[in-house]
Order: sequence, then structure tokens, then C-alpha cells
Amino acid sequence: MTKDNKQEFCERLRKTNREGVENIIALFEEQGFFTAPASTKFHLNHEGGLVEHSLNVCDMALEIRNMLIGRDDTLRELLPEDSVIIASLLHDTCKGDIYKPVMKKQKNQFGVWTDVPGYDVDYSGFPLGHGEKSVIVLLQNGLELTDDEIMAIRWHMNAWDLPFQSPEAKSNYNTAKNLCPLLSVIQAADKLAANIIENTFD
Repeated sequence: MTKDNKQEFCERLRKTNREGVENIIALFEEQGFFTAPASTKFHLNHEGGLVEHSLNVCDMALEIRNMLIGRDDTLRELLPEDSVIIASLLHDTCKGDIYKPVMKKQKNQFGVWTDVPGYDVDYSGFPLGHGEKSVIVLLQNGLELTDDEIMAIRWHMNAWDLPFQSPEAKSNYNTAKNLCPLLSVIQAADKLAANIIENTFD
């Protein structure tokens, strides 16, 4: 499954014909992006979960784009398909090198503590924040990004982070949201993927 998801991820990225895509794929190979989990204890917290989540977000974002264009065709120009693919597949670039496999203690069905494999996070490699780190890493590695793609990736977490932001950051986020429809598409797709598609509802 991980190999299939990795292949699908790379094919979609390459179809954008964007300058620097091969650099990003090589970086992700080196970092372990394709085998990383999407989280430590929430959605897709297993090997390969991060690339699986990225594909789910891409699927949702493309569906949202198609729905919006169906309602208002003028949005086609504001939501280019390649931008939707780039921003959705790469929105969590920052997570590619933060997860570290560990053994954790967990009670089994008999109430006995046992060792189980899990993940911890280590932000010491490049501690810049979620969206900021993703954008900078992509640009540092030669990926050509549009302004809208930068804003969508940079601010996609702010629906969750906003209460903790400075007034200036809130103002910048609100301005970006008004300027960039792609930002709202990526936010919505990310939330739908994590909270519904990847939720087992146990």
C-alpha cells in the first residue's frame, strides 16, 4: 500500500510539470516522508500515513474545486488544477523529518503494560512552525511556487492556530484568505480528510 501511494503521489506531482518537482521527490526520499505517519496518535498514525493523508487531501481539494467551478466558472482561473495539486500534496512538507520511531508502554487487553511501536516528534531540525517551514523547505529545494500556493500552504493551519496568533498574524491571515480562494480549499480539504475520511468513528 505504501509503495502504491508513493507512486501515485509522485505521478500526480510530476503531472504538474513544475520546475523543481524532482528535487522535492528526492528530498522526501531522503527525509522519510513516504514512510512517515500523519500524526503520533490521531489520524493515520502508522507507517505511510503522511503520504496517504496528502493524497486524501488532494482528492478532496480537487473535488471541492470541481464543485466550485460547477457553481461559478469564473473560479476556474482562480483555482488552477496544478496549484490545487501542488498545495494539497505538499501542505505538510514540514512533517517529513519530524517523526521518530519509538517504543511506548501501553496496557493490553489484560491490563498488562507492554511495549508497542509508536512515534514521537522532534522539531529541533528546523523549528520554524508548520506552514512557514513547509514553504521555506519547498523554496530552498528549488520548487517553483505561485503566490497563491505559498499563501495556501503557509496559512492552511490557521483555522486551528488563530486563537494563539498575534493581531498582526491574524490580519495577515484574513488578508490572505480574502485574496486567495486556494487557501480556503486546502483548509477545507485538510479538515475533511483528517476528521471524516481518515476517522474510523470507533
